[in-house]
Amino acid sequence: MPINADKPHLWKQDIAQSVDLYNSWFMEFAPSAYRDTRITTTQQVESALATTANLTNITPTVLRQHPSILPILRMATAPPLARDRLIGLAGVLPNLVKNMEEKSRIPPRMDSGLVDAELMKIGQIITRLADKDIFPWLENGLEPTETQVHRAATIVADRLCGALTDPIVRNAQERRQLALIRQWLEQRGYSYVRGGAGLSFETIQPGTFSFRLNIPVSLQSGSKQVNIPIDIVIMPLQSNPGDLPLLIEAKSAGDYTNPNKRRKEEAVKIAQLRLNYGNNVRFILFLCGYFDSGYLGYEAAEGIDWVWEHRIDDLALFGV
Repeated sequence: MPINADKPHLWKQDIAQSVDLYNSWFMEFAPSAYRDTRITTTQQVESALATTANLTNITPTVLRQHPSILPILRMATAPPLARDRLIGLAGVLPNLVKNMEEKSRIPPRMDSGLVDAELMKIGQIITRLADKDIFPWLENGLEPTETQVHRAATIVADRLCGALTDPIVRNAQERRQLALIRQWLEQRGYSYVRGGAGLSFETIQPGTFSFRLNIPVSLQSGSKQVNIPIDIVIMPLQSNPGDLPLLIEAKSAGDYTNPNKRRKEEAVKIAQLRLNYGNNVRFILFLCGYFDSGYLGYEAAEGIDWVWEHRIDDLALFGV
């Protein structure tokens, strides 16, 4: 029997309470999460400036040795460059830039001469567009002071964090949600099991739970297997042999737009799980923030139930 999905008369009140809870958390903790990230990012920018001799030495050799500095260099230009804009301006291979930014490496199979030529073009664009207002030494030729370098690093860090504000807040909120569920479970006698080799959702023991566990599924064509990441996997204390654990997706949202844009993701996920493991799969959402009636109605129609964070004790109604 559904716990919340079949009670639309309660949705309006729950939505209001959920929005209030998210806003209260955001006002109290989001600024510190952003600030902590900005401090770390400023240190990374200062390191990148030291590596490039304060942007006066952006050579293929430097970029080869430190490919991860490329996102920082993009934010050091006027105007700051999006990844695709840099690729277009420099006329370089997208795969090279993607590897540098996402994997902190040069593509291992790319011809060495081609790599140097591409890195040269990247360095030329960054050098040409470097923001002279925040790096005045590039124009006046004077040695920058420590204060000037730190000030410039802080500005670039703000640009980087500005582009990453949503992920910073989302990651902080996800950590908080997982910590809240962990505390709730441990108070009821459950034990946390770290994911890793040998742990699967079919072998997890009664009275234990794990975070971010991958569940393998075969796609409908049967030609390919992929992993579906699940935020929380709980095997109830009173489980019987052959029972499947409760699967929970932790979701938070700071506005109504994004959840409705992505609401099909959960439907696809549960459809793949049921196709591979049967209709006994139990998959629910753990919600905090802006989830309106349109979103809830869509999930309910797909057979997906949920627990509101402000009523976390509803987890017990799912046999936990």
